[in-house]
Amino acid sequence: MSFKDTLESGKFVVTAEVGPPKGTDIATMKHDMEILKGKLDAVNVTDNQSAVMRICSLAVCKLALEHGLEPILQMTCRDRNRIALQSDLLGASVLGIRNVLCMTGDHVSAGDHKSARPVYDIESVQLLQVVNALNNGKDMAGNDMKGATSFFQGAVVTPESNPIEPQLMKFEKKVKAGANFFQTQAIYNIDNFKEFMKFARKFPVKIMAGLVVLKSAGMANFLNNFVPGIKVPQELIDEMKAAGKEKALDTGLNITARHIRQLKEEKICDGVHIMAIGMEDKVPIILERAGLL
Repeated sequence: MSFKDTLESGKFVVTAEVGPPKGTDIATMKHDMEILKGKLDAVNVTDNQSAVMRICSLAVCKLALEHGLEPILQMTCRDRNRIALQSDLLGASVLGIRNVLCMTGDHVSAGDHKSARPVYDIESVQLLQVVNALNNGKDMAGNDMKGATSFFQGAVVTPESNPIEPQLMKFEKKVKAGANFFQTQAIYNIDNFKEFMKFARKFPVKIMAGLVVLKSAGMANFLNNFVPGIKVPQELIDEMKAAGKEKALDTGLNITARHIRQLKEEKICDGVHIMAIGMEDKVPIILERAGLL
């Protein structure tokens, strides 16, 4: 069953992130793909994540397909104008890629090429509209195409943003622009997420909670201090501290598994998106502890 069919069936879905490497040595990435095969409903392939130059998402999506994984092509508006974005979307379609996650993208100042010129010809809501047009056989200029795409398009939202109102307004714009599903920024406070879900459930879209695996108390403090829209509660930071350095990662895996169990058992959302950030090989351990394997 495809990612789209699984999500629409009402089954609790699980996706995880695969970050393309910086360089042509893909041995570790291919090893991780083999480990993840058969355990997930789809894998997200990041697009120069955090504005750090890496192998392109499109090529790695093709590799994922060849390894038996259904890819979700992450596409940001930072590095390409509307012609290049549409061209890559058509390329993805003919390569058999059926899912796309539309994002505006982190500014180049966050990455490793700070003097690069950001493009932002369009932003995420417009990119969703472009995907909708391509699915209906039209390009962004209104020209007819010889053959339409059939993408299942998604978007992102930050439920713990403060203030939350601008996020909710943009969420609604993305729904109107054609988003079928949302994968959220990392959440750690389930009670806060439940409040967001009361709003999200008013719309005919599927919501997957984003979960970033904590590696240490220091990482939790970094997220709180430097990543907008992420708030790790003090009790989780204390839990990580109490574990000590040797057991910190194991505790982080347990916290992620615990959150997955709660989200699923209480039917809070439609699935989860695990962001292990360089620890893709740990995703099966999380799924086992969450009772999903």
